[in-house]
Amino acid sequence: METNKNKNEIKKPRFNFTWLYILLIGGLTFLVFTRKDKDASRSVDYTTFRELVTDGYVADVVVNKDRGTLTLGIDPKHSKEVFGAASKEGAAARVKVEFGSIENLENFLDQQNEEGTFTGKVTYERDNDFFSNLFWNILPILIIVFVWLFFMRGIGGGMMGGSGGIFSVGKSKAKLFENDGKDTPKITFKDVAGQAGAKQEVQEIVDFLKHPEKYTNLGGKIPKGALLVGSPGTGKTLLAKAVAGEAGVPFFSMSGSEFVEMFVGVGASRVRDLFQQAKAKAPCIIFIDEIDAIGRARSKTAAMGGNDERESTLNQLLTEMDGFGTNSGIIIMAATNRADILDKALLRAGRFDRQIHVDLPDLNERREIFMVHLKPLKIDETVDVAQLARQTPGFSGADIANVCNEAALIAARNNKKWVDKQCFLDAVDRIIGGLEKKTKLLTAQEKKTIALHEAGHATISWFLEYANPLVKVTIVPRGQALGAAWYMPEERQISTKEEILDEICATLGGRAAEEICVGRISTGAMNDLERVTKRAYGMIAYAGMGEKLPNICYYDNQEYQFAKPYSDKTAETIDEEVRKLIATEYERAKRVLLEHKEGHEKLAQLLVEREVIFAEDLEEIFGKRPWVSRSDEIMAANDEKKGNGSDGQEGMDTNAKENEEIIRQKIVQAVIEKAEEKGEASAEAGTTTSATSGTTTSATPDAATESPTSATASSASTDASASAPETKA
Repeated sequence: METNKNKNEIKKPRFNFTWLYILLIGGLTFLVFTRKDKDASRSVDYTTFRELVTDGYVADVVVNKDRGTLTLGIDPKHSKEVFGAASKEGAAARVKVEFGSIENLENFLDQQNEEGTFTGKVTYERDNDFFSNLFWNILPILIIVFVWLFFMRGIGGGMMGGSGGIFSVGKSKAKLFENDGKDTPKITFKDVAGQAGAKQEVQEIVDFLKHPEKYTNLGGKIPKGALLVGSPGTGKTLLAKAVAGEAGVPFFSMSGSEFVEMFVGVGASRVRDLFQQAKAKAPCIIFIDEIDAIGRARSKTAAMGGNDERESTLNQLLTEMDGFGTNSGIIIMAATNRADILDKALLRAGRFDRQIHVDLPDLNERREIFMVHLKPLKIDETVDVAQLARQTPGFSGADIANVCNEAALIAARNNKKWVDKQCFLDAVDRIIGGLEKKTKLLTAQEKKTIALHEAGHATISWFLEYANPLVKVTIVPRGQALGAAWYMPEERQISTKEEILDEICATLGGRAAEEICVGRISTGAMNDLERVTKRAYGMIAYAGMGEKLPNICYYDNQEYQFAKPYSDKTAETIDEEVRKLIATEYERAKRVLLEHKEGHEKLAQLLVEREVIFAEDLEEIFGKRPWVSRSDEIMAANDEKKGNGSDGQEGMDTNAKENEEIIRQKIVQAVIEKAEEKGEASAEAGTTTSATSGTTTSATPDAATESPTSATASSASTDASASAPETKA
């Protein structure tokens, strides 16, 4: 009831003080520019004043020496002569006059007094209202200052992003996560699958903070820093969130780009302020994401008379991490995917004691990551987690999460009740190849050329030992590609020369097929040629696999060095070796296609008819492939362990086993729900058939009695039609 009451309560609109400020400023400005003296109803010149006194119209005179003005009191009997017919008779009226010399004025009034034209009294006054004068003189300045502060407050809150605005530009923007804070990430190490080595090292830091005596009793010291290094999407920030969720100590999170602003000295000031806050909260953890924004290696040359703000920020960070003064109890964690460009002083022991490499997950790690992301999905029994792990080589944890989400969206788009295997296959195709373009029109000749091209890739890869195993071939346009051959890349730890040559030969199969079967080549092989050229240059210039340049590596890590690490003559030799290598493999690809020309043409024709073919279709045409892939060997080893009663879980931690059990329960639940739906559908179909049969019998009882054979046949037909949905399902 309390909740409903709060929901139904009408929120009163907050008063906007901006309008109050505007009205106040407008009113004060109006008073400044429209203020008039209440003592004068008319202003005249000094000559008119002399005439009024001479004519005897003035009753009294008030002299203000500070302002240099006179205020004349006009005799009510003569107000019409002075102000005209508009004035009311008997009404008091006053005239304001400015004078020059007080002595001349006094002499004139004394003379008129002697002559009898002026018999009134003369009084003198001064402006003694000090506070009023001070207010009216300082008011314009106060208005200008107030308006400036008002606008600077808005600029500071909007552009600088802080509550203090421009005056807090040197303060740290790090976000603090307390132990019991509401904003503390709920992610724990249970949500981090795979990366067992990296997770173990990070967990050790958390354990040190929770149980320091376990290490200090043996003489160990807490590590000062840990640098997470890895490709994008591998889970570096996720590990940091898990640390924040389980550390039990204050956790400061900040991005490297937040240190640098347009103002000079801001970065170093924010570094100092960050560590000052951390010292007050020690023991604590500071996490700097994308540290390469400020940690890039410093230049060896002077900055052309300018002040390099980034280098100043880096110098301050180096000093705070391990300078003359120590920061005990503060652990620095940072993440980057470009560790090769970081400054050497930043990477040394004493600052970042540990470099934790977060690599792309392997086959078993991808399986564990899939289990984490499959938990919230409603999957059925057709989903094979091991097969999904095999079909996503080179995928990071973020890519796998994207696959699972895309599969759920595809299932919802097709109005499915469960996310099945086909949804995941479509999701992988969508992410790797792009969106399927069903509206792109191709002529019959173009379609035939694309089919021959893709069939050439598939044929050669089938007959080369070290080529990647084929998954499927399609000529359905996706993204920028008009067709594609999907392979199961071998995740080799090392690659031999023969393996690389087989991959190059298989990649050149599309261009070779065009030349042999069509008689002319096309631009469809541009991507293939680009990959082949890069791979060949890598073999010759970096891996030392050339015939004329054996065992030599010309790899150079100087990013901003324009000179090549080899001479022009060596460059010509490298080009010659690359041309020779590619030409040799191209001729080899044509020989393989000519040897299996009949099967290649049959495969291309099948591809034109179906548009998508799988490895099973190639097996029917060419026979079983005689070589076993590395992935098959790993899966066979896991199956062997499973057959020995170990369930293949020796390398899995408790969290992975729990996730696997959850996935197994989901699959069982899906099977049960499908069985129940099928039973309900069968019962409804049987009820409908019985009702129809009963109606027919009551309508024609004689026919049912006289011809039992036809009734039996009808009943058999009814049973068959009733069981048809079950058989089909």
